[in-house]
Amino acid sequence: MESQVRGGTRWKRFAVVMVPSVAATAAIGVALAQGALAASFSVSGQSFKVTTSQLNGQGFVQYGAVDEGYTMDGKKTAHPVAVSAFKSAEIRNLCQSVVTPDIPVIGTVSLMLKAGGGSTPVEAKNLYIDVAQLEADATFNNIDIGVAAKDAAKGPGIQKGDTTNPFGFAQQADSVVLKDVKQTAWATTAGTFKLSGLKMSLNKGVKECY
Repeated sequence: MESQVRGGTRWKRFAVVMVPSVAATAAIGVALAQGALAASFSVSGQSFKVTTSQLNGQGFVQYGAVDEGYTMDGKKTAHPVAVSAFKSAEIRNLCQSVVTPDIPVIGTVSLMLKAGGGSTPVEAKNLYIDVAQLEADATFNNIDIGVAAKDAAKGPGIQKGDTTNPFGFAQQADSVVLKDVKQTAWATTAGTFKLSGLKMSLNKGVKECY
């Protein structure tokens, strides 16, 4: 998901800014739902969980990288990830959750986003997901395994700023179908992310997608 965490949210300040940020978050959510904004989801020093019933991706590439950022107490951190990238993707029943513990005064808070649960799926262009763990049933069409990351031409290519070896191992495919997806990720970035039927909730305590 680079020399600094993409789109990092400063959760240690969450208790201070929560109330005024609700209106801003709602406005951003509407814009995302209309496909009006590029999207980036990452949390400094934290992973988050994602589930989807099905992802249909076109132009797929996967390569190794390192996500670098900072923990909530300001310490540098790094995590090895497998970057899964798609030129375009349709996603059904998307759920994304992150749990932030020990917020002053409030305690533990869970943020959950859901979209694409109706007849219209979530649509993404130039989608990058920095995956730490993945469970799914996968079908690849015309897959090439063992190409150098820099030579993988079927997908959107190595994302600018990613800390990776361009000569390292990669795989690519014309298309991919992932079903019953459960994954832990450190970052998600998309050129555009149209979230149909977007629902966002903040909950005290632990509430995750799985």
